[in-house]
Amino acid sequence: MIFSDHLLTFITFLPTAGALLLLLVGGRDEAANNLARYIALGVTLLTAALSLWLWYLFDPSNTGFQFVENYAWIGESIGYRMGVDGISVLFIPLTAVLMPAVILSSFGSITKRVKEYLIVFLVLETFMIGAFATLDLAMFYVFFEGTLIPMFLIIGIWGGARRIQATYKFFFYSFTGTVLMLIAIMAMYWQAGTLDIVKLLTFKFPPEVQTWLWIGFFASFAVKMPMWPFHRWLPEAHVEAPTGGSVILAAILLKLGGYGFIRFSISMFPDASHQFANFVFVLSIAAIIITSLVALVQTDIKKLIAYSSVAHMGFVTMGIFTGNIYGIHGAIFQMISHGIVSAALFFCVGVVYDRMHTREISAYGGLVTPMPRYAVVFMVFTMANVGLPGTSGFVGEFLTMLAAFQANTWVAFFAAFGVILSAAYALWLYRRVIFGAFTKESLKGILDLDRREAIVLVPLVLLTILFGFYPAPILDATAASVNLVAENFANAIGAAPAAVAAATGH
Repeated sequence: MIFSDHLLTFITFLPTAGALLLLLVGGRDEAANNLARYIALGVTLLTAALSLWLWYLFDPSNTGFQFVENYAWIGESIGYRMGVDGISVLFIPLTAVLMPAVILSSFGSITKRVKEYLIVFLVLETFMIGAFATLDLAMFYVFFEGTLIPMFLIIGIWGGARRIQATYKFFFYSFTGTVLMLIAIMAMYWQAGTLDIVKLLTFKFPPEVQTWLWIGFFASFAVKMPMWPFHRWLPEAHVEAPTGGSVILAAILLKLGGYGFIRFSISMFPDASHQFANFVFVLSIAAIIITSLVALVQTDIKKLIAYSSVAHMGFVTMGIFTGNIYGIHGAIFQMISHGIVSAALFFCVGVVYDRMHTREISAYGGLVTPMPRYAVVFMVFTMANVGLPGTSGFVGEFLTMLAAFQANTWVAFFAAFGVILSAAYALWLYRRVIFGAFTKESLKGILDLDRREAIVLVPLVLLTILFGFYPAPILDATAASVNLVAENFANAIGAAPAAVAAATGH
């Protein structure tokens, strides 16, 4: 009974318990490092299993929050509140399932300060899951801001040659945005008298107040996603971060921005969101087109994929601020899909980097000859990144463009042009790395995927194809909550009842 009533707490803090356990592991020899690795792997596997159990128990027909834990700390205003609905429930399994892959991928690549590396990642997992699971705005800020510290350490200690510059740029951009969000949170408390997210979702903020609150939250979420032109920190952070850091940065941390836009911006500040929708559309299209063009001229594989992430997040913000069910559905699906595909792409980069210690595209070519299994796996994720039908990347992009077409046909047109550009840079990268003559002497003797790498990548291949052909598990889990958000948004901005009924199917 205690376990079932506190399932979210167990999932959230089990990684931290594992981090504390790792503190008891003594020694710096290989035996101690291996013990630490297997403890961390076991903890993350257990957390992943619990998160999938959470998804299994979740009732998708219920529009309210489930698995709720509510313990007031300061009156009824601030407390320990946990719960999930269709907007948040999928991000917890996404986070928890990727973490064992991150730990496993580090077995061969991280050889210094191994225990500390694993501890930092386990603490980071708690902060990420907590941000998606909390129902208290003060706790959300703590979890959201708390992710900066582990990622600061991951890049700054285990990163590349320019890691210090990348670390401080990442921290400066992110911290500046969250300070503005903190001011907005305090203003919300003065207005509503509570930081309970469930109550705040039903509280009607005056339109003029919504504008300022929206700007405060936008500053933080736009940097976190990141939206153009607040993306300048991301490519450098990706290039300097170790493989695990890049995976979590792209797959999970960026999604906190999109989740925040749905949970807070359009749900709590609908008037302001409607007012700023065209502004967000312009930034989204700029992200899709400009960063795709920038990706075309990159010489570093990681930096190209980093710019690709900015472009794909443009589809997410475009879909969210249409405010209709197709856009919000598509945005959530795109975030889940991108979490899988971007993680896999960075894992693929890590595979060749561990062998050759370079990410320069010009250093490769003809890898299909010595690495046929790698070529197939990389092809699947490249096609998903392009949005090929039959892969998970297609579903989210299609839904967001369908929503954009309903809102503004020009937005949909430019977004479709961005899809063409994504095919250009993704296929260009694949051709340069995988095809061509296998003539470079430095590549002689390069080995194909080993068993550990296959264990990491093959499940991601299966998920990419499964959700491409059968997206129902994701769409069904989010349907009721997305319909409610879209209906509330339409009612709040004064849409006609008939339009509301048409948009939500009621």
